[in-house]
Amino acid sequence: MEDRDVKKIVREGYGAIAGKGGSCCGPAEPCCCGASKADEISSQIGYSMEELKSVPEGANLGLGCGNPVALASLRKGETVVDLGSGPGLDSFLAANAVGEAGRIIGVDMTHEMLEKARENARKGGYGNVEFRLGEIENLPVADATADAIISNCVINLSPDKERVFREAFRILKPGGRLMVSDIVLEGELPQQVRESAAAYVGCVSGAVLREDYFRMIEEAGFENVEVESAEYPLKMMFDDDTAEAIMAGLDISQEEMARLERLVVSAKIKAVKPA
Repeated sequence: MEDRDVKKIVREGYGAIAGKGGSCCGPAEPCCCGASKADEISSQIGYSMEELKSVPEGANLGLGCGNPVALASLRKGETVVDLGSGPGLDSFLAANAVGEAGRIIGVDMTHEMLEKARENARKGGYGNVEFRLGEIENLPVADATADAIISNCVINLSPDKERVFREAFRILKPGGRLMVSDIVLEGELPQQVRESAAAYVGCVSGAVLREDYFRMIEEAGFENVEVESAEYPLKMMFDDDTAEAIMAGLDISQEEMARLERLVVSAKIKAVKPA
């Protein structure tokens, strides 16, 4: 798929998810999970129920593959940029951590998600959070703005991940931290999966090999790249509409889907911009 086609597919897919108001672990076909299902998903990938109850209703659509805020060790007064902020879950958790003296900038390319996030910010009274329209390959943020960058299961969706990491490096202050939860691969995907729009929106076919992902971070200039933890994603990723859409569109058997599950890893990654 061409880069412009990928962005169109992702924008339309997540716009539909925002409109439906729910998602089962980032499915290719939006489903109406409701808040309880989204919270169930999120609680199993690293969020506490206390965290989930602390954000405005509608901020959690169950789209992530980890909890990057838990990795961040955010401090009062810091400025944080959230790449692919969606309806605002991680942005609001970061805002709670940095306090009123801090600042959160969420960036998302989907109008529907931005509208939802801004509505959630108004409902929650978050005066230190703003959401900007933009692509993570071309961040609408000035150089050396952020103390920390977070991102949750979004960079795998970009067709130009190298540029994403260069942009992240640009907007971080010297000594700034990058904390990412994302999907990486332990082996090559079957061709029909790599070319599937459904699998792309489902955070599968856009993922790259683990070693390539880490190499891109280092080549952007980051140091001290480390994996906080890496584990196979929860089986629910392949028990929901994502798997059904992939199998229906590509004629993938249950056995092939089980093999695919073993190739897909949820990684939690830290890196630092040299001081």
